[in-house]
Amino acid sequence: MGDGSVTAISVFLADDHPLILEGVHSLLAAAPGIAVVGEAANGRTALSRIEALRPQVAVLDLSMPGLNGMEVIQAAARTCPSCRCIMLSVHEERPYVRRVMDAGARGYLLKRSTRVELVRAIHAVARGETFIDSAVAGYFVGGAGPSGLALPDADGLSEREADVLRFTAMGYGNKAIAAAMGISGKTVESHKARGMEKLGFTDRVALVRYAVGQGWLGPGAS
Repeated sequence: MGDGSVTAISVFLADDHPLILEGVHSLLAAAPGIAVVGEAANGRTALSRIEALRPQVAVLDLSMPGLNGMEVIQAAARTCPSCRCIMLSVHEERPYVRRVMDAGARGYLLKRSTRVELVRAIHAVARGETFIDSAVAGYFVGGAGPSGLALPDADGLSEREADVLRFTAMGYGNKAIAAAMGISGKTVESHKARGMEKLGFTDRVALVRYAVGQGWLGPGAS
């Protein structure tokens, strides 16, 4: 259940399919810095346990008996606003994604996503960011997304700023970016802040939309 440290991100899981619930739990149990604190197999139990346990992140299935994932997210926003929710779904269609994000989800992942992507998503939303699976992030390109921001026409980013923002859009944290680029964490933060300011972005949703439009998250992106 994570590394047991006091800084571990507390995560709650809900899915009405026992095999999926067990599988996700097992994947996260081996992830450093994450502690699974509870789980549920239906929406009403999920909401009750979220209110009681007050986890930092909840990973929810969209289709559950009692209350569906969107209803849980909407209710939890009122009763446990500190909990940030990620929807884990098989649905890739635009209406599902937009409805879920409009309901207040901070993340949207497909069930075919990898363990690495799930862990990145959990860390991102725990930091207060938004994480959208790259396979569906294109739905927010060129139009108003959950943040209401439009894709900018021009950027003026430096090469380093673009590299930092590309890694950020892919879900990497500052330490990982610093290691990959051979620079300090403080420099990473500086490039990120300047790049986001130039683009007029205040959250990761807008950045992911921009990254998709630039081809940063397409096949072969690294």
